[in-house]
Amino acid sequence: MSVAGLKKQFYKASQLVSEKVGGAEGTKLDDDFKEMEKKVDVTSKAVAEVLVRTIEYLQPNPASRAKLTMLNTVSKIRGQVKNPGYPQSEGLLGECMVRHGKELGGESNFGDALLDAGESMKRLAEVKDSLDIEVKQNFIDPLQNLCDKDLKEIQHHLKKLEGRRLDFDYKKKRQGKIPDEELRQALEKFEESKEVAETSMHNLLETDIEQVSQLSALVDAQLDYHRQAVQILEELADKLKRRVQEASSRPRREFKPRPREPFDLGEPEQPNGGFPSAPAPKITASSSFRSADKPARTPSRSMPPLDQPSCKALYDFEPENDGELGFREGDLITLTNQIDENWYEGMLHGQSGFFPLSYVQVLVPLPQ
Repeated sequence: MSVAGLKKQFYKASQLVSEKVGGAEGTKLDDDFKEMEKKVDVTSKAVAEVLVRTIEYLQPNPASRAKLTMLNTVSKIRGQVKNPGYPQSEGLLGECMVRHGKELGGESNFGDALLDAGESMKRLAEVKDSLDIEVKQNFIDPLQNLCDKDLKEIQHHLKKLEGRRLDFDYKKKRQGKIPDEELRQALEKFEESKEVAETSMHNLLETDIEQVSQLSALVDAQLDYHRQAVQILEELADKLKRRVQEASSRPRREFKPRPREPFDLGEPEQPNGGFPSAPAPKITASSSFRSADKPARTPSRSMPPLDQPSCKALYDFEPENDGELGFREGDLITLTNQIDENWYEGMLHGQSGFFPLSYVQVLVPLPQ
C-alpha cells in the first residue's frame, strides 16, 4: 500500500474512533437515502431466508440434505457428472409397497393393491423430482443470483461510501491544516460514491417485478405438481375401489382343516413318558483327549495394523448409494480420509467407500 493509501486509512480510523468514542458528528445522509438503504436491507434478509426455507420445503429431511451435499461434494472431487438425487419419501414408500406386494404374490388381494399403490407412489416421486428441478431453475437460482450479484454489489458501494465519508469528515474537521484541493477531492469522491450507491439501490427496488415473476413461477410449479399428484391419486383410488368391489363379489372360500393323523405313543412302560431313550454314546479316553487338543474356532476378522488409522463398527451399515461402504457390527475398517465432520472414507476386505462417523468407534485416528 502506498503512503497516500496508508494516510487515508489512518484518517478514516481516526474519524471512526472520534465518532464512536468521542461522540463527534459526521456528515448526515438525507432521509430518502436512509429509507432506501433500509428497504434494501430488508429485501436482502427476506431473499436469504426465503431461499433457505424453499430448500427445506423441497427437501425436508435435514439428514438426507446433509448426506446429499456430501455425496455431491465427493462427486465433484471424483469428476463425476451425474449426482445422486434427493430421496423422495414417496419413492421410498413406493419401493417398500412394491417389494412386499411381490412377496405376497398375485393370489393376494392385498399384494395386488400394494403393487398398484407402490407404482403410483413412485410416479408421485418422479413428479416431485420435476417440481424440484422447476423450482430450482425458475426460483432458487434467480434469487441466488440476486444475492450473489446485485445485493453484494450494493453492499460494496455502501461500504465504499462509508469509507469516503469518514475520510471527508476527517479532512473537513481539520480545514486549514489540510490543503483545500485535497478537501475538495474528498468531497467529490464522497458525493460520487453516494450517487453510485443511490442509483444501484434505486434500480434494485424499482425492478422488484422480477422477484414477483419468480415467485409466480414457484406457485405455477406447485400448481402443476399438485394437478399431476391429484390425477395420479384419483387413478389409484379408482383402482383400489374396483379391487374392493371385485373382492367383495367373489365367494369366500371356507377353511377345511386336514384330518388329524393318528399318533403312536410307543410303549407305555418306558420311564420317560413312552419314548424309548437312545443309548448314551461311549466316550473313550483317547477321543476326549483328541477333542481337547483342538482349539476352539473364533470368527476371523481382518485386523489392520495397530499403527494404521482404523475404526470399529458399532452397528450394521447397509449402503444406499453408490460409493458407500457396507459393514457389519464388529468389523475393523481401515480409515483413509475424512470427508467432513459426519462422514469417513475407508477400506474393508479390499473395497473402498464412505460411511457415517456415528456408526463406528475410532481406534487409531487419522493424522492431522
